[in-house]
Amino acid sequence: MENTQKVKIVTADPSALGLFGLAIITLVASSQKLGLTSGVSLVLPWAIFLGATAQLFACINDFKHDNTFGATAFGAYAFFWYSMGFTWLIQNGVFGEKLAQATDTKQLGFAFLGYLIFTVFMTVGAMETHKVLFTIFVLIDFLFIGLSLNSFGIMPELTHGIAAWSELLIAIMSFYGSGAAVLNKHFGRVFLPVGKPFGIFKK
Repeated sequence: MENTQKVKIVTADPSALGLFGLAIITLVASSQKLGLTSGVSLVLPWAIFLGATAQLFACINDFKHDNTFGATAFGAYAFFWYSMGFTWLIQNGVFGEKLAQATDTKQLGFAFLGYLIFTVFMTVGAMETHKVLFTIFVLIDFLFIGLSLNSFGIMPELTHGIAAWSELLIAIMSFYGSGAAVLNKHFGRVFLPVGKPFGIFKK
């Protein structure tokens, strides 16, 4: 009879880095939406390296933690920012003028709608993580509501504003969540409170 031995590899919690990546890209992207900056040329590197790659790194390491929720969240939003990066490259003619001229922003609207659906059920899951994460997901819900409606041309000024301010608030809350994840672990105590889970769904 063969003996099976399980070996547990201890890795650090990657959520601080993932949330930092989210914080940076939403801060930079919201500055453009709010009219504080213009264009997406210098949003692109932050989208690819922080919004996408940092969250993908967190995703891979959350899989190692057997954290399906965290891995799925970070992975899904990582690929969102890779996709947005390529979208901006296409729109700005990097892959040719023919492709740039053939864009239909309603297709973005359907992508944003899909991410809204995803974020809604992830928001329910976040209720049993902690309140800071839950707040971030609620704000992401509003971001995708604004982006979806704006892409479909529905109340463009209002929905653009909803997306812009939601994105800025996501950045602020993500900076806090990242700081809490680092400092609470580093000090071995609750240095920055994140709020207890709601305790509604988990037994």
